[in-house]
Amino acid sequence: MFGSIPLGLSRNVSEHLFILKGVFTLSVSLLRNFAKYASLNILGMVSVSCYILADTYFVAHNLGATGLAALNLSIPLYSVIHGIGLMIGIGGATRYSILQSQAEQKRANKVFATALQVGIVIGLLLALLGLLGSNRLAGWLGADTSTLAMTRTYLATILLFAPLFITNNIVQAFVRNDHNPRLAMLAMVAGSLSNILLDYVFMYIFDLGMFGAAFATSLAPLIGLCVLLFHFRSPHRKLAITWEKLKWKLIPDLFSLGTSALILELSSAAVLITFNLVILGLEGNFGVAAYGIVANLGLVAMAVFTGLAQGSQPLISRAHGIKSSRLTRKVRGYALKTALIMAVLIYLTVLFYSEQIVAAFNTEQHMEISRLAKQGLSLYFLGFLFLGINIVVTTYLSATEQVRDAFFIAMARGFVIIIPLVLVLSQVWGMAGVWLAFVFTECAVTVFTAGASRLGTRNHLKSQEISI
Repeated sequence: MFGSIPLGLSRNVSEHLFILKGVFTLSVSLLRNFAKYASLNILGMVSVSCYILADTYFVAHNLGATGLAALNLSIPLYSVIHGIGLMIGIGGATRYSILQSQAEQKRANKVFATALQVGIVIGLLLALLGLLGSNRLAGWLGADTSTLAMTRTYLATILLFAPLFITNNIVQAFVRNDHNPRLAMLAMVAGSLSNILLDYVFMYIFDLGMFGAAFATSLAPLIGLCVLLFHFRSPHRKLAITWEKLKWKLIPDLFSLGTSALILELSSAAVLITFNLVILGLEGNFGVAAYGIVANLGLVAMAVFTGLAQGSQPLISRAHGIKSSRLTRKVRGYALKTALIMAVLIYLTVLFYSEQIVAAFNTEQHMEISRLAKQGLSLYFLGFLFLGINIVVTTYLSATEQVRDAFFIAMARGFVIIIPLVLVLSQVWGMAGVWLAFVFTECAVTVFTAGASRLGTRNHLKSQEISI
């Protein structure tokens, strides 16, 4: 009677109804889902950060201050490997989540296949670097005659297992975005617990020294991958491994969406290298050992905020995929409030228990290490009151495809501000200036972040709001 509905109009109506359904589904249980994703991912990321913390503890007890200094000189390479895995994983998973929310599952699985292929190739190149260039790398990172052998051993081992680290990060990100944050968390916890156990076995039972610490850390992602494989046996999963020709045109998109995650890790590496070199000039290997205690505890604290941000990313990307700025702003608000509460709790814990924390790692009871580390905990950790905000907003911008703003914030945090500051303030205030450079950087970036976030919300998301 009324005639047939044109095909194009029918498709538009169908897509609009699908989006409305997605908005309703996300709205109904948004806070509960945020609490679930955030808590599980925080627990998982903290457990991953314990890879290095466990190494720090066992190396301090087994190899003393020299081993602790060598480990701290090696950690930047771990951050680089971890950052590459996060860039590909989070970038790919962000696109996957957006496509999935738009009922484009076939294209979403192609993104997963591309991410895996790229990650494995880069991992193999890093393994080759470990075989041929670990000695030179150790020298570039500041190792001297007393720390060179142990630094070289740790670097070579970690680089040889780079394909496992990168693949593990990629699969974790996709599994989390395929509505299975619990399994992603269990995989991270399983890897961390196995690292702690293997650290003890390799360093104390088999007496493998620094190689034992690195080998234990390198086997952890293999354990994590074994756990993640259970996701592909689930009848509810939509993620599928499809081996096909590499989709070169997808790679720039993966990299751009995940760039802020890479910059976050690269900045950690750059800061560690710069701080190590500056502290070597100020306080020698004892100063580097003290910084190792502070920085490695800082990695655990940073993991809390990284976990919070990554936990909110799937929800933000889904809301963005269905073009609802109201929901994206809600998730961002939950994440920012949580970040502030966590930052205050972390700082108070470090401030009141600094004596016990330092004693746990300063096994030889060096008075100078103790003094420097306690000063560092009280000053350096002030920066976490601002860092959480910066990480959450950077992830929010990336998850909503505002790549340029996310990149600028990440660069400001990691390179543009902190490196010049530490070089200047260390000359003015010595070690206190080193610690405060981190605090001043995060504070300055928070001011910039607030403006970028407000502008991005107004210009990018408001235009995409739909009526409900």
